Amino acid sequence: MYRNLTKEVSIGNVKIGGENPVAIQSMTNTRTENVDATVEQILRLEAAGCEIIRCAVPTMEAAEALREIKKRIHIPLVADIHFDYRLAIVSIENGADKIRINPGNIGSPERVKAVVDKAKEHQIPIRVGVNSGSLEKHLLEKYGGVTAQGIVESALDKVHMIEDMGYDNLVVSIKSSDVLMCVEAHELIAKQCSYPLHVGITESGTVYSGNVKSSVGLGIILHEGIGNTIRVSLTGDPVEEIRTAKLILKTLGLRKGGIEVVSCPTCGRTKIDLIGLAGQVEKMVEDIPLDIKVAVMGCAVNGPGEAKEADIGIAGGVGEGLLIKKGQIVKKVKEEELLSTLRQELLNWNR
Repeated sequence: MYRNLTKEVSIGNVKIGGENPVAIQSMTNTRTENVDATVEQILRLEAAGCEIIRCAVPTMEAAEALREIKKRIHIPLVADIHFDYRLAIVSIENGADKIRINPGNIGSPERVKAVVDKAKEHQIPIRVGVNSGSLEKHLLEKYGGVTAQGIVESALDKVHMIEDMGYDNLVVSIKSSDVLMCVEAHELIAKQCSYPLHVGITESGTVYSGNVKSSVGLGIILHEGIGNTIRVSLTGDPVEEIRTAKLILKTLGLRKGGIEVVSCPTCGRTKIDLIGLAGQVEKMVEDIPLDIKVAVMGCAVNGPGEAKEADIGIAGGVGEGLLIKKGQIVKKVKEEELLSTLRQELLNWNR
């Protein structure tokens, strides 16, 4: 696994790289200057399972706001900086646990060095981020447009620049909205880079299209042993990013814990509102700390067989349904009691 061979880096109290598990990250979409709104969103993200949070810092007011935000949250805070190196310096002074910069748009080497020196003083990591949309002109000409090779060369050039300034507390991020290009770029850089990689498909789209593109891209990259932190970028409530990230990691066997809900796609035999019921079950189990599989089936005929790989399940019939454990029918209950019966079984699981 490439990820296990990377340098260990500390972001606040979260360690990434080396033998540490893949961490889940998100980014607020509030105005960072609005401390109350930003903190409220971060606390919701924490509750959903976010382990590292990034905030945009486009103004000096936002950089100053980080000090108060950090006091009221419980996970590491990353400052996202573009263009103005002074924002990075003030963000570090106000307690940022990591800085995300693209040295290519910070300006002169002297300005980049000022940021590097401040990060070194406070011993916080720098995430060197390069997106396909920000590729330098000479690389576009060299490779005939945006390519995986160009993205990797751009990122490594910036890594070497910071290394030459005497700092190697780094995380690297290369992103593209082109899923297959993003995969190829990660395959290339994993062979050339010993720093932890933050992985994501940038500008992936709405909750629907973004989930599909992120699941495909991140699924391939992570399965190849690449990636130390991930973000599922979605146009929507960032809490959805956490839910998807957790499911991607669980599906790949990279994370355990939490109830996995499986449900049948419904067919003409379905006599209950299985779509509504499955949604209710998924919501209901969010606060139950069990590492088991729950099946929701729409047919009392095939339900027990289809649910046998699950630890527990329910299968609907006509006005009633079955409670099933390990493929065995336990009892029959009224349709309106299926949800409450299942919840009670889960709450008493270890008793």
